[in-house]
Amino acid sequence: MPKQYDFYGWKNAAVPALTDQYTGIHTPQDLYDALSNIWCADTCAPRMRSDWTPENKTLGQCSITAFLAQDIFGGVVRGILRPGGNYHCYNVVGDCIFDLTSEQFGAEVLDYTDNPLQAREVHFAKEEKRLRYERLKTDLQALCK
Repeated sequence: MPKQYDFYGWKNAAVPALTDQYTGIHTPQDLYDALSNIWCADTCAPRMRSDWTPENKTLGQCSITAFLAQDIFGGVVRGILRPGGNYHCYNVVGDCIFDLTSEQFGAEVLDYTDNPLQAREVHFAKEEKRLRYERLKTDLQALCK
């Protein structure tokens, strides 16, 4: 029986990697499996860090994960406006939508239609976010050697 996932869009996330920079990462499911060994409190958004646990490993990881997935699979990053004015980021590649960090919302149903594009430059203008992205990327590269 094939592995089941809980992230949004996993059943249809059949987009191929555009780079061979990350050995073993061929699909978003592969990336999720790898990141499951990497996500940690240090890669979590600082405002959420005190709530991060290994059981809720995707908490506060959305933008850095979505931009890393974009590096690997192409497409665009979109964002769902959340209470408080922040955006929850996810990936769209062609007609495939996937959100590797959707599990952090538990049973809440998010609306993945007609959300605004998210710009890497805007997100990474926050140095702490850029540094968390670079750490996630470096850790993934080390894992995939």
